[in-house]
Amino acid sequence: MVSFDIDMTLLDHKDWSIPASAMETIEKLRENYTIVVATGRDMDSIFSTAIRDQIRPDAIIHLNGTKVTVGETVIYEHFFDKNLLKQILSYAKTTPYSVGTTVGEYDYYVNPEAVAEHDRKLWGECRRNFADASKLVQLDVRTMAYIGDEAGARTMEEEFPEIHVHMFADKKGADVVERKASKAVGLARLCDFYKIPLSQTIAFGDSMNDYDIVKAAGIGIAMGNAMDELKRAADYITDAIDQDGIKNACLHFGLIR
Repeated sequence: MVSFDIDMTLLDHKDWSIPASAMETIEKLRENYTIVVATGRDMDSIFSTAIRDQIRPDAIIHLNGTKVTVGETVIYEHFFDKNLLKQILSYAKTTPYSVGTTVGEYDYYVNPEAVAEHDRKLWGECRRNFADASKLVQLDVRTMAYIGDEAGARTMEEEFPEIHVHMFADKKGADVVERKASKAVGLARLCDFYKIPLSQTIAFGDSMNDYDIVKAAGIGIAMGNAMDELKRAADYITDAIDQDGIKNACLHFGLIR
């Protein structure tokens, strides 16, 4: 079983495409391996379905392990504890950082101005449809996003030991997930489903939400563009996403010819 993160592992943000060498490698792997996507995204959302349909994975670990699907079948779901969610949102109001998530057509964020500024720096504009973040406690929330610096993320983890705040590779934001759910737990669930030993899995990643799965997999591979912390945790460091990193690692380990 071979697992791939999406953003900056398969999907290059410089041109928002998957390198041709990575897609060719996946097609070769498909002959002998179960192909898994493990991502912080919900791959069933309108923003990600085109990528999902391009990769055609056998299974998906969505939203950092809070939803796991095999084909169109959901085999596991986890939602944020509502009391914990309420506490985190209240805490975020006392900080300059933003915490929240998008549900349907609305963006529910504490301190939405931080998100708007982040979006303008990244894309030149903000097209969010912000709504009252307190309404999140009435909804089913699997994960949230944090917009802020690494120091703020670490302080939030200290305040709430029940959660992981996994920094993105650019260190300008993070995934917020309950510790009982992770990509690694999702991978173990898929191993149980497919009757494949965890020792016979390979996981690729680039940022801190990949840390647990890279450590848990039989072979954990960090991209050349990965965060230093992930590189130290990995069994192998391949080339960067735009330097055929996926293909070169699979050749190195004899997964393809």
